[in-house]
Amino acid sequence: MKNMRIKLPNEIVDILNKLEKSGFEAYAVGGCIRDILLEKKPKDWDITTIAKPKQIQEIFPNSFYKNKFGTVTVKTKNAIEITTFRTEQDYTDKRHPDKISFTSDLKKDLGRRDFTINALAMDKNKKIIDLFNGKKDIERKTIKAVGKPKKRFSEDALRMLRAIRFAVELPARGGPAFGWNIEKETFKAIKENSHLLQMIAKERIRDEFFKMIMSENPEEAIKLLEESDLLEYVIPELKKGIGVGQNKHHIYTIYQHSVLSLKFAAKRKYSLEVRLAALLHDIAKPQVKRGEGENSTFYNHDYVGAKTSIKILQRLKCSKKLIEKVALLVRNHMFVYNVDEVTEAGVRRLLRRVGKENIKDLINLRVTDRLGSGVPKAIPYKLRHLEYVIEKVSKDPISAKMLKINGDDLIKLLKIKPSARLGLLIEALLSEALQDPKINTKQKLSLKAKELNKLSDKELKEKTTKVKEKKEEVDLKMKGKHWVK
Repeated sequence: MKNMRIKLPNEIVDILNKLEKSGFEAYAVGGCIRDILLEKKPKDWDITTIAKPKQIQEIFPNSFYKNKFGTVTVKTKNAIEITTFRTEQDYTDKRHPDKISFTSDLKKDLGRRDFTINALAMDKNKKIIDLFNGKKDIERKTIKAVGKPKKRFSEDALRMLRAIRFAVELPARGGPAFGWNIEKETFKAIKENSHLLQMIAKERIRDEFFKMIMSENPEEAIKLLEESDLLEYVIPELKKGIGVGQNKHHIYTIYQHSVLSLKFAAKRKYSLEVRLAALLHDIAKPQVKRGEGENSTFYNHDYVGAKTSIKILQRLKCSKKLIEKVALLVRNHMFVYNVDEVTEAGVRRLLRRVGKENIKDLINLRVTDRLGSGVPKAIPYKLRHLEYVIEKVSKDPISAKMLKINGDDLIKLLKIKPSARLGLLIEALLSEALQDPKINTKQKLSLKAKELNKLSDKELKEKTTKVKEKKEEVDLKMKGKHWVK
């Protein structure tokens, strides 16, 4: 660290200079200093000073102060938060102090912070003030609470999740995120106080959890959550799979498989939705398991798993869009695709059910599922073949909107009124187009509509669910692109 080149942004240097010229001690503080020492570009910059909020605003008129924690936000190129040296008392909600008191002692201000690696300050001359051995802990890649760990976590229970997130998210100096550990007494205090996480807003838990999931090592985060007893207050459903064996298609327990699937989703840099689906796709297996050993079964675990995933994500206050996407992936992760059995019509139905925009993520989920099962081949022949067929039929009609004829056309053509039967006719036409996309012209669909209109409602319903599938010719050029024969 001695030879490290430290560059403070001009706006930070300018703020520190103005405060000091006005007679006030001031420092850049917290995570930004930690990131500098890790040779990582800080996302945010915070400043602490002996100046009171009113004095800060006098020096920086273009600012606002709308909180009770002594923090003034100064508007420069970015919004920079400047906080007066302070101490904090009582935390009734286990998240925010009931009372703060301003102090002139920098050590007291740094002493209220969560971890030693964040209790660092730097003056305008780039001198680092390290009163709690934060630099040493950075070198050792150790997450250690400032002062007494139990006190730190009883003040703000979210810090327990932050400790785990830092352990899997922070990089080594100049290197990848790997090898951080949580100091023994700190981890012990997390385990003893894990129940306090119940008092934290689900939105805050979600935000920390998602950061873990999107880290390079989310599988380590899940393991730490389980070992620290925090998993009970994040996704307790995962614990039901611990020690529960599977069948001949798996070499790992349900819990191990779920964690490994997440690991491979991260290694392939898949999206948040795919990573969540990888973790949750077998969440219902423990409750639907029948029998033991290599012939045990898990019928309907995809259906039940989708419902369970919805409950979990709703509990974590996730967006409706994210919940629907993850549930869709979990619900369909068992899709069947055998090269010699499933036809192009079947692929069109899969596309219709899942949506073209989601099919790639569904395939990615299947890849993580296979890798997490101990199967060495990530993208086997049949998945490559599926990708080829998907591209081949990608422009074929898979929804009523893609038909070259609509409800108004049918009303005029067949001289019928808007009714439930009209919907049945459209669905029957779509079934025909799913079977043979060449029929999707207005002329051919009109002829087919007249033919279908002779059928009863019952016969039309059967037409939409029992369409005889035909083998289609293949495009050799496109097959070559996907390495299929």
